[in-house]
Formats: sequence, C-alpha cells, structure tokens
Amino acid sequence: MEEQWDFQLVSRLVDGLVAFLSEFIDDWLSNDLRVSVFKILFSWLILSLVAIHFAWKIYGNTVNDMYYRQGTGGQNGGTPDTAPHLSGWESAAADALKTHRE
Repeated sequence: MEEQWDFQLVSRLVDGLVAFLSEFIDDWLSNDLRVSVFKILFSWLILSLVAIHFAWKIYGNTVNDMYYRQGTGGQNGGTPDTAPHLSGWESAAADALKTHRE
C-alpha cells in the first residue's frame, strides 16, 4: 500500500513539473514585454555569475592571501589594534581617559 502512495506522489510531482515547464516554454516563445524583460534580466544574471566565477578563478588566491596575511602579529597576521592584555572595550575606555599635554 505504501509503494502505491509513493508512486502517486512521484507521478503528481512529475505531472506538475511537466505542466509548469510546458507553460514556461509557451511564455518563453511568446513576444510579450514581460518575457523580454525576464530574458534580459536572466541573461544579465547568468553573465554576472560567469564573470564572478572567472574573476574568482583568476584573483581568488590573491584575495585569500590579502585576507590571511602571513607573518607575526595579531589575528590573521595583522598588527593588533589593542594591547593583548586588554579587551577592545577596556582599551577604548583607557583611550578616553588620556589627555593631551604640551
């Protein structure tokens, strides 16, 4: 009994997908303004994703190396902004207490 129910579910899903695709193809082939706008935007999306993919292939390692700098120092190899024994909030409070002397 369970196998028949699974078959009906799959059959309904496939029928719904085929109906959606046939309606989509009919709309795609029509000369409607909304379809033309959709085609332009869809083409722009695909072109942007392809450009991002190739840019990441070319410059990805450089960007990664810039983010994860090699060397000694703070997190990720950079110079720490605060003293290692103070948290960020404590160092900001200590800076507020400093006065300028000539």
